Amino acid sequence: MSLRMRRFRRRIAHTGRVVSAGAIAAVVTASGLALMLPGSATTDAVAASKAARPAWSERAVPVLDAPERFTGDLSGSLLATLIAHGDTLFRAKFTTEDGAGRPLATQAIIPTKRRRPAATLFQRLSGGDAASCAACHNDPIVGGAGDFSVNAFVSEGFAQADFDSTDPQFSNERNTNHLFGAGLIELLAREMTADLHAQRATALRKARKSGGNIKQELRTKGVSFGHIIAAPDGVVDLDGVEGVDSDLVIRPFSQKGVIVSLRQFTVNALNHHHGIQSTERFGERWTGEADFDGDGIDKEMSPLDVSALVAWQAMLPPPVKQTPSDRTWQKAAATGAKRFEDIGCAACHRPSLPLESTVFHDPGPRDSAGTLRDGEARQPVSYDLAELPGVKALPRDAKGRVLVPLFGDLKRHTMVDRTVDTFGNELLAQRFVARHDFQTTELWGVGQTAPYGHRGDLTTLDAAIRAHGGDGRKSRDAYIALSANDRSAVIAFLKTLVIQP
Repeated sequence: MSLRMRRFRRRIAHTGRVVSAGAIAAVVTASGLALMLPGSATTDAVAASKAARPAWSERAVPVLDAPERFTGDLSGSLLATLIAHGDTLFRAKFTTEDGAGRPLATQAIIPTKRRRPAATLFQRLSGGDAASCAACHNDPIVGGAGDFSVNAFVSEGFAQADFDSTDPQFSNERNTNHLFGAGLIELLAREMTADLHAQRATALRKARKSGGNIKQELRTKGVSFGHIIAAPDGVVDLDGVEGVDSDLVIRPFSQKGVIVSLRQFTVNALNHHHGIQSTERFGERWTGEADFDGDGIDKEMSPLDVSALVAWQAMLPPPVKQTPSDRTWQKAAATGAKRFEDIGCAACHRPSLPLESTVFHDPGPRDSAGTLRDGEARQPVSYDLAELPGVKALPRDAKGRVLVPLFGDLKRHTMVDRTVDTFGNELLAQRFVARHDFQTTELWGVGQTAPYGHRGDLTTLDAAIRAHGGDGRKSRDAYIALSANDRSAVIAFLKTLVIQP
């Protein structure tokens, strides 16, 4: 382990007490994630926050009593209560009494005023476009993916205007990703970022010491991100960097890989989809206004509320590989797993990446301004994802690292070429990422999350594979060259990667 990584892990351990979730039983049911703490009043604690209002109240957002309890050291019971609050918020159908809608603010990530008040609460394209988080993340259970009907529209370049066209010159249309295993994904990204930054620092030290240029390969967890060339004067040539931004920060969320954390994703989505504005970005600290969107409701979503939503998402169990009861399917899936490797799919859809530490630190270390960061929280909290049954069951390598079976690499790739351009419909670059570049989709859960593609317009896995151009073209062609039985076997294998066995 690099010195930088050891320092990173020590900093994680010392900025907030690692609390055990051992008492929490995470049970995935047909209705979603139920969290129970035997012998405690966890569910009562959340229910009590609603009891202060009449049963017919049209407010959906409960308020936790004594929020100061959730800073600093947390007990298992308090962590369970925080997660249960996040579950309530994720399922809540926000109303105007909660602050839903943003009549004088736009969907932009940076707080931006409208030129004139919005005419309607809901606007299918530029938002708000949903009453609840669960309205889109619900397939096969709450926290899952979404059908084509709930596609979102990323309005890059239109921060100050509504738009009413699905034409790609106005927006990038995106299907809903599932959130299971998201906490592990963020932890992998944090460690990979720390590795890349350590390699850059090492190259600069060597260049200063030697007086000459140093070429440094960028590789973390077996994934190559190209190379840099460090000069003695501290200048770094970034032309050789591949699949990551020039700041070498892995951003693991969204199809384009542009969101660094669950916290940033949550704050963005609350404003864009619901018109619910977090005080950490839209409050007086950053905007100078208590009611930035002019809807008459102050403090719509507190930092504690955001932390609860983050905890709920981070603690969603990882998807699994299901063993089919049908023996013919078992045999086909085994063959398909081998063919998946043979034709090169696993070069990008890596079956697993090793994770050093399962401790989740919130707020995180890499968020941009407007999202609460670890240095801005008085006493950040940590909790260990390894206490979840689904994480405990994951294998470990010889170094004791958890092998996270994501079937991805957290790297961007070009997915279009001159003759295979299914994924080439976008015209607007998102956060300066090339239009044809997309982050490798993690395949865990893919057996239950049709439709496929960033627009959700591909109804079969076979069609999704055939749509791979660019960096995926060689594997795509090899798949097509397989016999019909072997192609069927690859699909049989992918169908075993499920959220809920």
